[in-house]
Amino acid sequence: MPTYSFRCAQRCDPVEQSFSMADVPSEVTCPECGEAAGRKISSPALGRGSSAAMKAHDASRATADTPAVVSSLPPAGRSAPRTTSNPLHRRLPRP
Repeated sequence: MPTYSFRCAQRCDPVEQSFSMADVPSEVTCPECGEAAGRKISSPALGRGSSAAMKAHDASRATADTPAVVSSLPPAGRSAPRTTSNPLHRRLPRP
C-alpha cells in the first residue's frame, strides 16, 4: 500500500499513513494539534526498495554508469578449448 503524507495548517510535523489507493482520504486528523491535516503532493518512493533484488539492480546499474578501470591484462590470457576423452563425442556433428 502506498504511504501518504499529510500536514496541518499549524505546520506540525508531517503525518505519514498508509492507505489503499481507492480509500485514501483528502484529510486526516493531526495527532499533535487535532486539526485537519491535508494531503501533501510528493514524489513517489520508487527507489527505496530494500529487497535483495533491488540491491542487485542498483549494483548492476552502478557498474553500468561507472565501470571498473582495467590497468593490465589478465595474467593467464585465453585458455584453449576443452577437449573430451569420451569416444562417443566424436560422433557428434561439428559446428
